[in-house]
Amino acid sequence: MKKVILINSVSEDVRIAITEDGKLAEFFLDTPDKERNVGDIYLGKIGKVIPGIRAAFIDLGFQQDAFLHFSDIGSSLDEYASIIGDDSDIEEDDEDEEEETTQPNYNRSNNKNPNLERGQDIIVQITKEPVGNKGFRVTSKVSIPGRYLVLIPFEKKIGLSKKIYNPKEKRRLRNIVKSTLPKGFGIIIRTVAAGQDESLILDDLNTLIRTWNEIQSKLKTSKSPLILHKDVSTTSSVVRDLFKEDISKVVIDSKKIYRDIKSYVDDTSPEFSDKIELFTSDQPLFDVFNIEKQIEESLQRKVWLKNGGYIIIEPTEAMTVVDVNSGKYAKHRDQEVNSLNTNLESAKEIVRQIRLRDIGGIIVIDFIDLYDDKNRKRLFEEVKKEFKNDRAKSTILPVSEFGLVEITRQRVRQNIIHTVSDLCPMCRGTGHVQSKSTFMNRMERWIQRYKGGNNGMSISIQVNPFIRNYLTEGFISKLNKIRLKNFLFIKLEEDESLALDEFKVYSKKHDKFITEEFDQ
Repeated sequence: MKKVILINSVSEDVRIAITEDGKLAEFFLDTPDKERNVGDIYLGKIGKVIPGIRAAFIDLGFQQDAFLHFSDIGSSLDEYASIIGDDSDIEEDDEDEEEETTQPNYNRSNNKNPNLERGQDIIVQITKEPVGNKGFRVTSKVSIPGRYLVLIPFEKKIGLSKKIYNPKEKRRLRNIVKSTLPKGFGIIIRTVAAGQDESLILDDLNTLIRTWNEIQSKLKTSKSPLILHKDVSTTSSVVRDLFKEDISKVVIDSKKIYRDIKSYVDDTSPEFSDKIELFTSDQPLFDVFNIEKQIEESLQRKVWLKNGGYIIIEPTEAMTVVDVNSGKYAKHRDQEVNSLNTNLESAKEIVRQIRLRDIGGIIVIDFIDLYDDKNRKRLFEEVKKEFKNDRAKSTILPVSEFGLVEITRQRVRQNIIHTVSDLCPMCRGTGHVQSKSTFMNRMERWIQRYKGGNNGMSISIQVNPFIRNYLTEGFISKLNKIRLKNFLFIKLEEDESLALDEFKVYSKKHDKFITEEFDQ
């Protein structure tokens, strides 16, 4: 499989596309408006502690408190105490292997509630971006990723990526790190470290330790909430974490970004330097590699398949539902064969869309019904095979009797739709708005409840500009009819921030908005 990283810079935005055999597989957007927060380390203050849901809410200085589940609590309270002067005994290193990750693989079997109190300071790291009405998800099991290593303060373990298979190389890497790693630190050796010079690995280790020392210095003199460490930008993190041997080349259309990445790779992975290319064509980079069209497709509800079938992707609050349809495909007389072929093709496209859109949480796929158990098993194996290229952790259940495949997938960042688009101000994301007649009836019912008298004979109603035009058009406008019918003086004002089905009423007599007082 040929994998390529494409980096496109437009104004202040940087877009990163990862393609597999020419097809867009992953997409990242680095923009000042939507800052990346995953990996940032904070000194937070414990707010609410709710044992009933085994969680605490942490004040990080954002509008919404972050969510900390008890299973994500390590020894950060003890860590904070030790940094400011209360040293404790340190255990010997545990040499069990761990899977490569920017967050270490901890044992979550402890069901005891930790001793947390409101107002306590705690060191936490952001692991998931906010989704919908939910705030950041955080962990107190802090880790700092580098190019070859992941530093885990206070964990005292040396782990290796399971993708390093050579036993001799494992021993070499472990000995390099163990001979230099300061007491009280843990480390994970990443896949890309295999075969690298000792000097490069030690340079990476020293950089990570310096970073942690800077965090410690801030802790001794700072008050919460405070950011202690800002992780690298999206562009830098993609190069740091994803630029491996399976990447055939990195193509960049910005001279500045090209120089920065080239310098970084020359220092950390010089054997990859030849894979970095500066794009100099007059044509847009994403047009040349057919990326723009694929990004547009990733925003659509319907995605067409080559054989004439199509899939429908419907996100909801609780889950994402994917429906598979055969469309006009009827190549074989046997319906079972047609259904299987469409399902197998759709499985590849669905998994690609899940990765591309970064859909997380619960996913339910409604495949076309298959009656042969062998075909169901084949479909299930195809779905599992496609997910092997996915970096996010997922759990996939076999095809049910109803033709459904249920999946849970790790959610780290926002869905691509939320990244490249804003909520529709007209429909508020529902896709539907009230009809004009329904809006008129609702507004008139409000006025009937108000009915002037002691409430006052004059009001101002704020509506969307489109609704204002609708109410005022014509010689005898709908607004004038409402005025005459209810014996009220109504002043109509525009407010572009209001949706088509919203209105706000201001009373001059009471000098306040009174919309909710008469809204039932």
